[in-house]
Amino acid sequence: MGAPLRDVIEHLVAGIVDHPDDVVVRTKQTRRGELFEVRVNPNDLGKVIGRAGRTATAIRTVASALAGRGGARIDFVDVDRQR
Repeated sequence: MGAPLRDVIEHLVAGIVDHPDDVVVRTKQTRRGELFEVRVNPNDLGKVIGRAGRTATAIRTVASALAGRGGARIDFVDVDRQR
């Protein structure tokens, strides 16, 4: 489900942030399954996380529902952070 789900996550996050051109979603395979790494502008990180993490939780819930049985893991990072 990787690419279509990646596009949905990118669309959801781009609709929330002030700098939608900086939104990049990468897919990584880990031992625990597929991980979606969402990179945003540092000024937008607070918007993506939301108060008490509610926005991030909502994005994760939608992505997990679309992913089905395996669920989806999402990590939000700013574009300045090196990994």
